[in-house]
Order: sequence, then structure tokens, then C-alpha cells
Amino acid sequence: MGKILIIDDEKSIRRALTEILEFEDYEVDEAADGKEGVDKATQTFYDIIFCDIKMPKMDGMEVLDQLAKEKVESPIIMISGHGTIETAVEAIKKGAFDFIEKPLDLNRILVTIRNASDKSTLVEETKTLKKTVQRFKGSSIIGETDEIVKIKEMIAKVGPSEARVLITGENGTGKELVARSLHDNSPRKDKPFIEVNCAAIPAELIESELFGHEKGAFTSAVKQKKGKFELASKGTLFLDEIGDMSPSAQSKVLRALQENVIQRVGGEKNIKVNPRIIAATNKNLREEIESGNFREDLFHRLSVILMHVPTLNERPEDIPLLADHFLTMTCAQHGIPRKKFTDDALEALKNTKWTGNIRELRNIIERMVILCDEEITGFDVNTFSNPRG
Repeated sequence: MGKILIIDDEKSIRRALTEILEFEDYEVDEAADGKEGVDKATQTFYDIIFCDIKMPKMDGMEVLDQLAKEKVESPIIMISGHGTIETAVEAIKKGAFDFIEKPLDLNRILVTIRNASDKSTLVEETKTLKKTVQRFKGSSIIGETDEIVKIKEMIAKVGPSEARVLITGENGTGKELVARSLHDNSPRKDKPFIEVNCAAIPAELIESELFGHEKGAFTSAVKQKKGKFELASKGTLFLDEIGDMSPSAQSKVLRALQENVIQRVGGEKNIKVNPRIIAATNKNLREEIESGNFREDLFHRLSVILMHVPTLNERPEDIPLLADHFLTMTCAQHGIPRKKFTDDALEALKNTKWTGNIRELRNIIERMVILCDEEITGFDVNTFSNPRG
């Protein structure tokens, strides 16, 4: 379950709440006054915080203000034996999730916790969505060649399952878009899609990124942090460029896949997780296994379903469709009247050797939309694509 903090100067209230919550399998921390509560809430992540209003040193309203300044996003449930409608309204205005009067009612507590947990999940999903919405806005898998039709059919079959998928293909071919499409066609589509680029994270930090860490686990670990496995536990975890993962991280990922259990860096507690795993790589993992760079047992765990995304040069018939899609999207993004390609421009795009695949095509079209006249010609394509030779 989750982790909950109770801030209340009455020991009897703290103990009663703790017993209720621990019976429901929550992990509970206690704070005897507002200042101690703020210190704990800013150093450790809590799924929910209960906070009394009347307390010494720092009252509940001051706690609300301070946690807002510290950008603590945990839902805060205010509790008080001296509650009034005015107090409740003020607490909600300051950012409290809910207000419960003492004596505490068990059913009301559990319902409020469930609602607050839903809000916490929504916050994480919103963060993820904000990072990806621009990238995927207007995106879909574009193409009508046999290879792309097969990928679309595979997504329709595999998406609704829980099967792990390994996506292979060169950089820029659209592996991430395939992963996203699998997620969007699954029962987990309303849950987080969490991406980790294994090649972009230093080896010494990848374990903390994947599994989280406890406060003090290393020099810069000033507070507890959840890892991507926990954040994606009800959704999909996309391990991009997994062929670049360190041997140590590979070993721990294998354990997580085998047992659905992780441990945060610096921690000893086993945490149950259940994300759907989709991985991608631009490397030949069988060759990496032979050279001792990748674990064969992890490869077999990841590759229940194998999908290969072709290069752009292998599907030139799709280039006019992709070009038109990127042209429309780029004009809309920049507020530019829609431009058009001449026939010789489309032919030139088809004849270009795309070393950067779809990513390179998109960048060049954006460049031409900004710099070219209303009609984009073959001359423009040859000029801006910087052909080799």
C-alpha cells in the first residue's frame, strides 16, 4: 500500500489512526507537532498526510502554508476537534484535500484515503502527460507499407495483453511511438506511461532512477524518492535503449521482473511492483550477449514478443504520407499558413538517404516550413537535406 504521515500533538489520536491504517496495510510515520511534521514531509515522500489544526510550535494552517512553499504535492487531510465551516473552507482554499472532524469516523477516513490516493495517482499521471503530450500531439503510426501494416496488426493483438515486448530498430525509427501505441491499446491506458532512457542516465545513477532511493543513501539523497518501477506499477514502464544498461542494473531489473519486487537504493524493505515492461534498443542484443555485455536471461525475460521497426530507407513509399503529416503539424505549431510540396519535392524526399530516419525527416521538414516559400520544391529538399556526395 502507501506511506502516510500523521501530524498531531495528541498521542492517543496518533496511535488510534496508526492502528487503523496499519491494519489496512499502510506504512505510517508520526509527528508530534507541526514543525516535526514539516521536516518529515519535506524529506520523505508520503502518499497522504493527516494534519491536526490546533498544535503547538506550528499550527495546521501554518503547516499547509509551509508545505505549499516547499512544493510538497502529497494530499493533506486536515483533522480537528474544534472545526467550523469557516475553518474547513479556509483549509481547502490553502490547498488541503479534505477536512475531517474529531471524533474520527473509520469509514470516512478510509473513503477519504481512497479519494486522496486517486488524486496522488492523477498528479503523477499529469506530470508524465505534460512531458509527453507535445511530443505525441497529433502523432500516430503513419504508413501503409507491408512492414508498418504488420506492426499495426501486432499492436492490436499484443497491446491488450500483459506480455513484455522488446522493440528493436535504428535510432529515429519510431520505437518510442510503437511503445506508446502498445500502452494506449492496453487495459493500462489510463495509467502512467513512464519512460527511462537507459543510455542518457549515468551508470552510477541508473539504479536510483529505476528503483528509487532512501534519504541518505548517497551524498545528494536529501530525501526519499520513488523510482520508475514504483511510479509505473499500475501502468507501463518503457526501458528505452536497454542495451546500454550497466551489468549491475541488469541484475536488479532481472530480479524485479522475476519476483515483482524491488528495493530502493539504501533500503532493505521489499516493495511490490507490477508495471508492464516494454523495452527498446538499437543494438543487436544477441551480439551483446556473446560479447558479455548483456545478460541472456534478461533478454529472454524481456523478449516475450519481439517487434522490429524498419528504417525509413526500407519504406520510401511511406515518405509522402509522413512528410504531409509533419508539414501539417509544423505549420500548426508555428502558426504558419499551410505550405505544400511540389511533386519533385516528394520525389527528392523519397530519394534521400535518411541516416537519422523519421527523426531526421521531421527536423528537415520543420526547417523547410520555416525557411521556404509557400511551395517547397525539389531544390529546397536537396538544399536543406544536405545530401552526401
